[in-house]
Amino acid sequence: MMGEKQSASRPESTGPSLSDRLTHLDREKFARNMVMVAGQSQRLVGEFLRRWADRENPGPLDPLNISSAFFALLKAMGADRQTVAETQTQLWRDWMGLWETTARRMLGDDSAAPVVAPPPGDRRFRDAEWQQNEIFDFIKQSYLLSANAMQGMVANLNGIPEGERKRVEFYTRQFADAFAPTNFLLTNPEVMRATLESNGENLVKGLDNLIADIERGRGELSIRQSADGFVIGENIATAPGKVVFRNKLIELLQFSPTTAEVHERPLLIFPPWINKFYILDLRPENSFIRWLVAQGYTVFVVSWANPDSDLAQMGFEDYMRDGVFAALDAVKDATGVEDPNCVGYCIGGTLLAATLAYMAAKKDARIHSATFWAAQTDFSEAGDLSVFVDEAQLEALEQQMKQAGGVLDGAKMAGTFNMLRANDLIWSFVINNYMLGKSPMPFDLLYWNSDTTRMPEKLHLSYLRQCYKDNALALGKMMLDGVKLDLSKVKVPVYLQSAKEDHIAPANSVFKAVKLFGGPVRFIIAGSGHIAGVINPPAAKKYQYWTNEKKTETVDGWRASATEHAGSWWPDWDRWLSALSGKKIPARQPGDGKLKVLGDAPGDYVKVKSR
Repeated sequence: MMGEKQSASRPESTGPSLSDRLTHLDREKFARNMVMVAGQSQRLVGEFLRRWADRENPGPLDPLNISSAFFALLKAMGADRQTVAETQTQLWRDWMGLWETTARRMLGDDSAAPVVAPPPGDRRFRDAEWQQNEIFDFIKQSYLLSANAMQGMVANLNGIPEGERKRVEFYTRQFADAFAPTNFLLTNPEVMRATLESNGENLVKGLDNLIADIERGRGELSIRQSADGFVIGENIATAPGKVVFRNKLIELLQFSPTTAEVHERPLLIFPPWINKFYILDLRPENSFIRWLVAQGYTVFVVSWANPDSDLAQMGFEDYMRDGVFAALDAVKDATGVEDPNCVGYCIGGTLLAATLAYMAAKKDARIHSATFWAAQTDFSEAGDLSVFVDEAQLEALEQQMKQAGGVLDGAKMAGTFNMLRANDLIWSFVINNYMLGKSPMPFDLLYWNSDTTRMPEKLHLSYLRQCYKDNALALGKMMLDGVKLDLSKVKVPVYLQSAKEDHIAPANSVFKAVKLFGGPVRFIIAGSGHIAGVINPPAAKKYQYWTNEKKTETVDGWRASATEHAGSWWPDWDRWLSALSGKKIPARQPGDGKLKVLGDAPGDYVKVKSR
């Protein structure tokens, strides 16, 4: 679920050329390693075929409904031959230009400018050989020309139904990314260099890594993104606190104060249940929870249960009653305050918004203000995730979940998110782990990203259908427990945080909530993406954020007159939140109120693994 772009870097030094390394190749060791690679590959293919044949419930052949997207593409290509011909003609001209500049370079003319260059931030071609070696430079540019032409043609084709266009563009990009020359041994100079240097041992180790990942995924590829070495509660998710409430759906954590006084009104955070809460508490230096405690807030965080088949039929109403309402009651028992300030992150924010609309209809005033981190309420511009939500895919997903006992395996959800940034979260690890034969580095964020949770059938399908497919919450058609939800009746103060490069909850989509809520709304855009756009401690002095005190009709109008501020948006939110948090009182300790301490943070639910 990461959306951060890397800045372009200078070509990495490669040392001796590939031809020089070839002369020093130990042919006997190389041949021995190639025999091992061939044997391992044969066993791997045989095991894959055996597992495929033995599957009792193979499931749908096309669960992502890719075929319909490409049928729509082929139909449009047949009907709009002019665009196809223009694309082919321009591609031919570009190829001729590439042949000319390559020939000039091979004749010693270093002044020949490239025909095409990777976009800023594309780290696939950072190895110096891609620039210095004429052959690899030709391979790189020919790929970029072909990929750009293919994607440009799809964008310009007439006749693709609007409901299919985004899906066609998305899968075309996936196809182009998959066939990048960096993903193949003989067209990746870094892999070729490692193969020659190690006499092929990198490929042997890579196959071992591949087999281990397949075994870890129980027959399905589960790419390892981070080395082990993290233990929840020991070197990750370590903010001091206690579990003060527990039911079948949530554990409520109250974190220990670090200031003598705190705001009277506590803060209650609802993270997404698609991931575990400790994205808010990875390390002390980037822990949002520790920072909030240091600002004098009594912080409560919900830790959702990792559901199994017993919770398969829990729906939105259950998550509202046993999640939001149960937490509100527990906070009241712990502090005596009936109306805390609340935060919803990502899908936790969608639940919070729906709950607020329900509470408004019931004249329930137990929430004083609401903050939304990267959360959507209007899904009409929901970004690339919407390509996975059509009725054919939903029916296939429902079939898969029923076969799995009413839950969606967390690894499948992680795979979907990884596709949104395939080059960074899939192909870079294919190259590193399986082609270079390296182990991934220990990285807390990627460890969290791989620590997946399951999705309960009823809730997940309802969320995808009502929000992503039908946009029912924004249109006032969503029902909770017999109540039609109207966000305009929500009058509490609202703070909307979005991020400039968020691929999961795009800023354009988050902005739409400005017009949906009926009370005062403050909207900001932070730098970076879905994770770093939220988790950006002031001490890091990274990124920026934008504010605008004017009311605008569109997000483009908002951007045009917005003011840019350096660094983290957290202090801006703190100023807004502190004004709504009451007077200062002596700091509360977990267990001071009516709730007994049930154990130490981070609790038990967060430690439950999906596999």
